[in-house]
Amino acid sequence: MRVAVVSESFLPTISGVTTSVCKVLDELRRQGHEAMVIAPFGAPPSYAGFPVHTVPALSYRQFPVGLPNPRVLGLLADFAPDVLHAASPFLLGAQGIAAARRLGVPSVAVFQTDVAGYASRNHLGQATGLAWRFVKWVHDGADLTLVPSTASMSDLRRIGVQRLDRWTRGVDLESYHPNTRHGPEVAALRRRLAPNGEVVIGYVGRIAPEKQVERFRALSGLRGISIALVGDGPSTPLVAKALAGMPVTWLGRLAGAELAAAYASFDVFLHAGTEETFGQTLQEAHAAGLPVVAPRAGGPIDLIEHGTDGFLFTPDDDRDLRRHVAALVTDAPLRHRMGEAGRRAVLGRSWETVCATLFGFYTQVIDESLAVRAETLVPAAQRR
Repeated sequence: MRVAVVSESFLPTISGVTTSVCKVLDELRRQGHEAMVIAPFGAPPSYAGFPVHTVPALSYRQFPVGLPNPRVLGLLADFAPDVLHAASPFLLGAQGIAAARRLGVPSVAVFQTDVAGYASRNHLGQATGLAWRFVKWVHDGADLTLVPSTASMSDLRRIGVQRLDRWTRGVDLESYHPNTRHGPEVAALRRRLAPNGEVVIGYVGRIAPEKQVERFRALSGLRGISIALVGDGPSTPLVAKALAGMPVTWLGRLAGAELAAAYASFDVFLHAGTEETFGQTLQEAHAAGLPVVAPRAGGPIDLIEHGTDGFLFTPDDDRDLRRHVAALVTDAPLRHRMGEAGRRAVLGRSWETVCATLFGFYTQVIDESLAVRAETLVPAAQRR
């Protein structure tokens, strides 16, 4: 199979979209498929042995935003893919889908970023409706749109997007493992984060407006805790000001073994943002054996079984957020039980398993496209 990936985010930018695309490419290479990538300027020239082509981009809140470019059609025509994978399509992805349709190549679009949610959060009024219309226009062009959660499915159905299916995300079950907690690196980090035996409340992700990390201030005055924040982003000064005077350790952006050690050093994982279409870091925290606290909104609804492997708090209710975190801070056996349940919940979500499902969707749209072509070649007299 030949797969063209058009991604709105790619290395060196670290995001949920980038992680997902890299894992898909890794699995494509492992299974012997061919692939190519089109991404915003700044990406490396290759990944997993596949060529990466870049297009001009604008910087927005530390993210490169790929711009439509005449090269896209030519790159796709030269590669002659069997299917196009549009990762979180926006401007560049929309052009990729349109170019694929022009070339007769079936496309799979992966809905991963809540563009309309951004407009709503920033009180842009009529722009929210325009954003949803843009989302519909983009995804109507694809042969199939894959959504990560029931909430996303409901949103896209509400605006009239057709041809939808569910596709979750995988998680690295080996790197993020409860046993990592017993390593010397984690012991050293725990001494730094919790020198007096504090319960460590951790977060991993962008420090950006949509993540609402400043809501950790709801934990102010809660005894026996320390807060560890992994990540960086444009909201860092705002969050630092909001959490001034609280026991916060900024760990910066981490990856690989250092990130796995950070998860293993936490006791509770807290995500405060209400705009997650999925919530990859919640899965990683569960894989590491942590109880997770997140809002009852978007992707977390599907990832957390309330009262079993974590808690879902009422969105925008800081008192409810604090109440659930406090319950875990004061009850170590509850943290342990919920952490074990979280690990069990993600055991069937390895990237190998999840990519097998994705590749099945590729085959589905390819077969449907071939069937349509065959139908058009049958003389009208025979069809009668």
